[in-house]
Amino acid sequence: MLEFITRRLGYVAIFLGLVSLALLALSVWGYRASGWPWPQAYDFAGWGVWTALAGVVAALATLVAAIRKRHGASIALIGLILSLPVAGLGVAFEIAARTTPPINDISTDTEDPPVYWFTVTPTDYPAQNAAPQRSAYPNVRPLVLPIPVEDAFAEALALVETRGWEVLSADPAENQIEAIARSRVFGFEDEVAVRVTDVEAGSRIDMRSRSRIGQIDRGANARRIEAFLAELQAQVTE
Repeated sequence: MLEFITRRLGYVAIFLGLVSLALLALSVWGYRASGWPWPQAYDFAGWGVWTALAGVVAALATLVAAIRKRHGASIALIGLILSLPVAGLGVAFEIAARTTPPINDISTDTEDPPVYWFTVTPTDYPAQNAAPQRSAYPNVRPLVLPIPVEDAFAEALALVETRGWEVLSADPAENQIEAIARSRVFGFEDEVAVRVTDVEAGSRIDMRSRSRIGQIDRGANARRIEAFLAELQAQVTE
């Protein structure tokens, strides 16, 4: 009887894992292809996470029983493998929300940040973001390159295009690039501005990244800036 219950629990774990993947896929499809409002897409994704967590619990319970019986572990492992991706994504999402400041607009220059001119809703960088940003993301700083402004602008634009961002403006006379970057899973749109200015050592690159949706970004904009500037520096110095 116990073996029968354990096996059935293993199949439940597999079912829950499959349902969680389906719910996540549905939420992504709904937002990207069907025009769902993002809260609705988030609801489906949230249900997927809770389903996946239930699948993990069922799979672990099955695995413990299978180890004691010395058979039936394969069913538990399949359920665990199917449930872990969505469960892990949800846990990581929640940890990021709790360990990053509730801001969604990041700039390497908080005193004179780049200004958006070509985005849908151009707004100034919120002054109240400066202190929590500096505390949470001390590595978000301007990049100085030992090359002329014209060359630095061309290098930055080439990297923007390589990353597949949608360029809104790239006027060498203004020495600023504005673009739209999209998140990997849902394709949420974030606004990016890259400003190049002349300094004694060569060129200074400042960057600003802002989420269009939501009041918090879970560190996504800071990571984008750090990654872009690090790649730009490697691209110029290689």
